Amino acid sequence: QVQFVESGGGLVQPGGSLRLSCVASGFTFRNYAMAWYRQVPGKGRVLVARITDPNGRTDYADSVKGRFTISRDNTKNTVYLQMNSLNPDDTAVYYCNAGWYQIEFGNNWGQGTQVTVSS
Repeated sequence: QVQFVESGGGLVQPGGSLRLSCVASGFTFRNYAMAWYRQVPGKGRVLVARITDPNGRTDYADSVKGRFTISRDNTKNTVYLQMNSLNPDDTAVYYCNAGWYQIEFGNNWGQGTQVTVSS
């Protein structure tokens, strides 16, 4: 069974940093691109960042370029999102899933991790 477990969120002041983690299971992790999404109340999930494989291609939403870094560890089936210079617009629930051009496991979202940026 495909499963995603996100962690690392919390309350942070503007300008602060957080590192999110997502542990995946139930599929061959190394064979899939991985991505982070975020969602605010009343809106759909929005792609934040994606990565193909270690030292491979990455891509970021314009709103987070230069501030967020996605990485992965195939030995731990884990994808990370380092978030720096956070601002209140980054407040959202963050989720991970597999896929580059499409969401591979759209019926298997995890619980997400809440990120709140506020002074």
